[in-house]
Amino acid sequence: MNKERIYFDTSVPSAYYDIRTKERMELTREFWQRKIGAYEQYVSTLVIDELSQTTPVDLRRNLLHLVRECVVLKIDNEADGLAQAYLEAGILPQKYFNDALHIAVATANRIKFVVSWNFEHFVNVKTRQMVNLVNLREGYGVIDIIAPPEL
Repeated sequence: MNKERIYFDTSVPSAYYDIRTKERMELTREFWQRKIGAYEQYVSTLVIDELSQTTPVDLRRNLLHLVRECVVLKIDNEADGLAQAYLEAGILPQKYFNDALHIAVATANRIKFVVSWNFEHFVNVKTRQMVNLVNLREGYGVIDIIAPPEL
């Protein structure tokens, strides 16, 4: 049986250790411990780069260890071009290009779900609808952008 493919943006592994948002941390840990095995898990080199900038070093090591089982996708010209299309459509402003790139790399790699705690830019009705309009216009399928508890 094929597992659904999910892509984590940086906010999901980060929430696993973020004691500032206790409920989100607990929901992330519950997802990671009970549900993650039901999915093929993906991150991108962008996620690895963002996690690699975390301080202190112990936290950085823990975050990178958390995503060690994930397949790491490379950012290529296809994802870059799709991210630009999202910006041109007004889905996200230029200064949030990396956020657009997370969605684009998942879309370009035919991943079903983008999983994020970023409600401002990702997990909201406007972004979901507009991303999928651009995806269909550009010849891609639809993608679901959701928070961990939705899986």
